[in-house]
Amino acid sequence: MPDAAIQFRPMTNEDVPSGLALCRLARWNQTQRDWELFLTLSPNDCRVAVNAGQVVGTVTTVNYENIFSWIGMVLVDPAERRQGIGTHLLNEAISLLADCPLIGLDATPAGREVYVKLGFADECQLSRMETVVADSFSLGGGNIARKMNDADWPQMLKLDRAVFGADRSQVLQWLFAGASDFAYVVEREARIVGFVFGRHGFNFEHIGPVIAEDNQTAIQLASACLAERIGKSCVIDAAHHDAEWLRWLAAVGFKQQRPFIRMFRGDAPRPGVPEKQFAILGPEFG
Repeated sequence: MPDAAIQFRPMTNEDVPSGLALCRLARWNQTQRDWELFLTLSPNDCRVAVNAGQVVGTVTTVNYENIFSWIGMVLVDPAERRQGIGTHLLNEAISLLADCPLIGLDATPAGREVYVKLGFADECQLSRMETVVADSFSLGGGNIARKMNDADWPQMLKLDRAVFGADRSQVLQWLFAGASDFAYVVEREARIVGFVFGRHGFNFEHIGPVIAEDNQTAIQLASACLAERIGKSCVIDAAHHDAEWLRWLAAVGFKQQRPFIRMFRGDAPRPGVPEKQFAILGPEFG
């Protein structure tokens, strides 16, 4: 159990600088804008641990239409670890989401055993992959990915809801507002068959989500993003379900930075169409 001096309370906007400080200690990529989104999506359902007035731990939650929910940003100050703070924060998050039939998270191998003990089960593998985009990177011939425009939103949101499994239009609009230069679609026969977004991070440019009907569409979308980022450090959180997609990422210079295990708690059907999710938005959002 955590020391009695450690208090747990709802996260507020005043805690954002502390959350950022914990991110920097962990070398995570989130920015102030990310933290503000968590509090916009879940103003009452994110938590912090506080010791002597200092935030020493965090956890965030996002509830997607009560179809499924997500736990993220489980951070504990290195100086305060091994006191059960992280486990206590996780239990608080699970309690906050108790009415939701399915809770998900993306675990590192090191954290997986903690989540197993809390009732989470393995679902699939993901990898955070990293590259510095080479000067020689080529968009390739026949790439039909184009910049997203306002007229694309109704079709794109319909596709995302089907593939992701719930409405996340607020999150995608937030992505577009912060980094519209990442947003591309592929359209065939007047129908959008894939799209990509991205965001600017503290350490890396982050490409994702990549939603596509097939791996060639996913490759075209990711290529369009990479072609505009020559010389920049980029990451993508890639799903493992398609071997050709993974081979292409490796061929253009991506290497695994760290693996993730997608895990769920609850007996409800798994959301969406995972085989069309080639890259996720990020482990903190699902």
